[in-house]
Amino acid sequence: MSSQHPLPPATAPTPQWRHYWKLMRADRPIGTLLLLWPTWWALWLAAGGLPPLWTLFVFSAGVWLTRSAGCVINDYADRWLDPHVKRTKDRPLASGAVRGRAALALFAVLMLVAFGLVLTMNGLTIGLSFVGIFLAASYPYLKRYTHLPQVYLGMAFGWGIPMAFAAVQGHVPALGWLLYAANILWSTAYDTWYAMVDRDDDLRMGSRSTAILFGELDLVIQGVLYALFLATMALVGVRGGLGGWYVLGLLVAGGLVAYEFWLARHREREPCFKAFLHNNWVGAALFAGLALDLALR
Repeated sequence: MSSQHPLPPATAPTPQWRHYWKLMRADRPIGTLLLLWPTWWALWLAAGGLPPLWTLFVFSAGVWLTRSAGCVINDYADRWLDPHVKRTKDRPLASGAVRGRAALALFAVLMLVAFGLVLTMNGLTIGLSFVGIFLAASYPYLKRYTHLPQVYLGMAFGWGIPMAFAAVQGHVPALGWLLYAANILWSTAYDTWYAMVDRDDDLRMGSRSTAILFGELDLVIQGVLYALFLATMALVGVRGGLGGWYVLGLLVAGGLVAYEFWLARHREREPCFKAFLHNNWVGAALFAGLALDLALR
């Protein structure tokens, strides 16, 4: 009597909503957090403490919506590249699980909901939001024409800073622009860690990044970027009249940055990705110091 081998159980198909969820990177909150911390820095500084609750809700929800929309349009722009990159070949657009037109429709819905929230703010904030929409929609295409898409990412990711000051104070003071500049330095630095993960694949496919531009000087230039970021944040503290708790948060952030360099010292893929993820704690440390300093005055 011949033995029979049972067939393996059939795998249930993945629900379509999960593909859209993955396309929005809603399963990976790191990007939302990296966008949220600078927005909260700005809201707390602009308000001198806890901002109005509706404003806090609008900007926090807006961070999630615009980050999700940014991921969608980024994958749409990179649908020709992602199938050839180890880290991105299984993304919904790269694998064919989501069609291009559906992705564009999702991007439009997310941005419209975010814009609807912004319409509850003042006129200056609404006007600034149009710049934010342009930055978010155009960022993914920069890597085809320049080695500095990470700088442009900082401009897009940080646009919530002037919008937050506009929403709370009705104008954007010099402190707001100084904080915006600090965020551009920070975003350029942490996204360069991310770009170092994909450097070999990007070189093969002809894509561009700061990791490729910096070459063998990558760690040196990263050191300069992070030093400038921390120095600018120190200046933010001086201009904002912040004291000891903020200084403590800044020192903790500096220690966390030093640990990132230890992680990425051999330029290997996984450690560089860990260094990128670690920036969440840098943002959190700075926010904790800032919020405590304002609360305990």
